[in-house]
Amino acid sequence: MAAVILKGFITDDGQLKVEVPPDLPPGPVEVEIRAKTADVQGVTVGALLESGLVGLWKDREDITDTVEFARELRKRASRRKSVWQKPQP
Repeated sequence: MAAVILKGFITDDGQLKVEVPPDLPPGPVEVEIRAKTADVQGVTVGALLESGLVGLWKDREDITDTVEFARELRKRASRRKSVWQKPQP
């Protein structure tokens, strides 16, 4: 089967819109959709420091060992299932 890459878009009502080249023969096709994602912009260190997030928990009295606290948060986060993960057999 010959492969042809076509660019198109999906409408708000779920329709796939593409322009098919006139020389493409009629017949069944297989469609693979690779949705483009929006570009993600990073954050500078300066913007992060100015955001107020750094040091947000500095006055918490319930966190005595910050290293252990962070380790426990990471451990819990790693156990959470992502909505994108496939179920394990």
